[in-house]
Order: sequence, then structure tokens, then C-alpha cells
Amino acid sequence: MSQQQVLITGANRGIGYEFARQYAQQGDKVIAVCRNSSKQLTELDVDIIEGIDVTKASDLLRLAESLGEKKIDLLINNAGLLHKDVLGEIDAGNIRAQFEVNALAPLRVTEALLPNLHKGSKVALITSRMGSIADNGSGSRYGYRMSKAALNAAGKSLALDLKDQGISVVLLHPGFVQTDMVNHAGDIPPETAAERLMLRIEELSLDTTGQFFHSNGESLPW
Repeated sequence: MSQQQVLITGANRGIGYEFARQYAQQGDKVIAVCRNSSKQLTELDVDIIEGIDVTKASDLLRLAESLGEKKIDLLINNAGLLHKDVLGEIDAGNIRAQFEVNALAPLRVTEALLPNLHKGSKVALITSRMGSIADNGSGSRYGYRMSKAALNAAGKSLALDLKDQGISVVLLHPGFVQTDMVNHAGDIPPETAAERLMLRIEELSLDTTGQFFHSNGESLPW
């Protein structure tokens, strides 16, 4: 496989860090984007762009300016936010914050970096099966579910709008991963999740653009 230039948001920890580590390990050039870097990230052979809040237009403009005319072969929108919204204790501010990070930010990042994408580029949106309406069997988590469902809708539209430019888009559920977001509960470690997700991204083509997959390869319902 030829060397790719990979940009990852939320790259300082969890799955984002593992994406950065594993892509760098296989010889790709990695641009790790985050609000605050981490010790483990600084130890990798990657380019770090920190101080980027993906919900702020000014930060996205600075990100685009720092990239200049660099071509991005793979854009991974990974940054996410989870609050535990329970009926009877709904905090509208928390729900809005999840929409900003989980749904609007990936769309805004992708739009801001369109000049850096090219024919053959891939865009991966790290979503969740909790954004599946058909798969919802447990309720609760209102902001997370709603924002991830909105991200899925955005991803489908992006896939249609970018297909003529030769850019493919995939929506990926990582699994129940042992990260800070879920207090390290979960059934797979971040390194396994990233490894599986990378396989799904490698398989992505214009023929499969706009689909929603589990990291294990299972097709998920909307």
C-alpha cells in the first residue's frame, strides 16, 4: 500500500490516538488534530495540530490555513462527546453540546477541508449504533442518540454530494470500546477497535460509499 496522508480529529486519546499510532506505524503520514495534545501522542512520529476546537469556525479556519495545499487521502472525523441524558433530568445544554460536537462538527470539518480532498480521498465518520433508530432497544442517552442519528443523515448526504468528485464516505460504529468516554467499560480495547475500523476504511470504495457499518464488518440499520 502506498503512503497515505491521514488527518484525524480527537487524536489525543482513545480510538483517535490508536488511529494515529497504527497509521503512523504502517508508514502513513499522520496529522493529529486535537484541543490538547497528550504525552502519548507527542511520542508518536506524527504532525500534531493542537488548540483546535472542532465546534469553532475560527479554529477550523486556522486548521485549514495550517494545512495550506496539503492533500488529504483520508479524513477521519473521530472527535465525540457523550453525556448521560435520562428522562426527567434532561439538560438541553448538554444535548446541544453533543449536537455541536457529534453532528455539526464532522460536517463543518469536512466542508472546511474540501479543498484538501481529491479524487480517491476517503472520509470516515466515527458514529455509533446508538444513532440507529431501528436498533434502539434500550432508550435513554437522548443527546448522544439524536446527535449520532443526525451525523448518519449528514454522512449519507455527504456520500451523495461527494461521489461525483470521486470521494467516498463511510459511517462507522467502533463497537463498545474501553475508553474514557465510557469510564473504560466496554468489551474491546481501543487498539482492537482502531484495527477493525482501519480494515473497513481500506475496503471503502465509491461502490460502498454512504453505508453504515459495525467495525466487525456487519451492516447496521438506520
